[in-house]
Amino acid sequence: MIPKVIKKDIYWTGFIDWDRRLFDSLIPTPNGTTYNSYLIKGSEKTMLIDTSDFGKENDLLNAIEITGVKKIDYVVSNHAEQDHSGSLPKILKKYPDAKIVTNAKCKELIESFLLIPEERFIVISDNQEISLGNKTVQFIIAPWVHWPDTMFSYLKEDKILFSCDFLGSHFATSSLYVPDEREIYLSAKRYYAEIMMPFRSMIRKYLERIGKLDIDIIAPSHGPLYDKPSFIIEAYKDWSSDTVKNQVVIPYVSMHGSTKIMVDYLSETLSNMGVEVKLFNLEIADAGDLLMSLVDAATIVVGAPTMLVGPHPLAYYATYLVNAVRPKTKFVSIVGSFGWGGNAVEILKGMITNIKVELIEPVYIKGYPKEIDFISLDNLANEIVKKHREIGV
Repeated sequence: MIPKVIKKDIYWTGFIDWDRRLFDSLIPTPNGTTYNSYLIKGSEKTMLIDTSDFGKENDLLNAIEITGVKKIDYVVSNHAEQDHSGSLPKILKKYPDAKIVTNAKCKELIESFLLIPEERFIVISDNQEISLGNKTVQFIIAPWVHWPDTMFSYLKEDKILFSCDFLGSHFATSSLYVPDEREIYLSAKRYYAEIMMPFRSMIRKYLERIGKLDIDIIAPSHGPLYDKPSFIIEAYKDWSSDTVKNQVVIPYVSMHGSTKIMVDYLSETLSNMGVEVKLFNLEIADAGDLLMSLVDAATIVVGAPTMLVGPHPLAYYATYLVNAVRPKTKFVSIVGSFGWGGNAVEILKGMITNIKVELIEPVYIKGYPKEIDFISLDNLANEIVKKHREIGV
């Protein structure tokens, strides 16, 4: 890749992965991604902030060479995950005098992942600074945004925050900065939903902390840079707040049609009552789209038929994801049907222990829905609307 100048003597030396469609063997990346690495040439020392994924080492080394840099003194690791650190061994081999600058937890993980010897590390503490001569880098240790080792690097003189995964997006673009705020908003929201949402309380803490910095540019580890930082900061404040919207998300699967009839009826009833409904057929739904819909929704209703004695595996998986990402949702319910028996409802109820929600009485029926079952669905819709009004949405 060709390096790009951010400011004088500061370069983006990353890699654009146009074709990546799955991250961590789980997260859909329909717009590809970037692995952002940054090179800072000070008057006395040179620093590389983050590296790149396995297999991208030669691209990173070529980009560094094009900048004219002959020696790297420091390689900052803001985060040990391999999409950030995978190229470290080759970088250290190419620049044998370089030291890895990171926090104690990140050092521990990198040693485990990459078997790098202890003498190659400089361990820093929160707020510690390193001088490059005419440039100063301050380190902000920010655990659980989104790993226990995460930290940010702040280039004080140039007012650039290298924010690691925080505030990033999986979005491949040849533009150095955000090309279209409307387009990047959705990619950033998807990224937040898939990666950051479980850590809302920590996100609020570090939004407050970086709010005290004078920031011209936010340079995350994935996606384009923000030369208008308030755009992404305000979005994160909204997403991580406790405010929900008058929305119901219904992930569902239906084997023989009964659950789908119930879901369709409930969806239409809620819509007619002024509630925005988002349906996700789990046979074909994009997991990222589902998770993104959870960012704002006041209520989730899982549509799940019984398979053998428990919920259909797709409904089980969706419920597991909901519990794992811990959205700010206020209410949950379940609809579905069974044939000869089972305990699908009890299993699903037992899976939502991570989120603080009120369970609205499920509607779970035997066989094909009958008139009395539609009345129960009307009652469920009325209860959802009532609950939404009580919290002011």
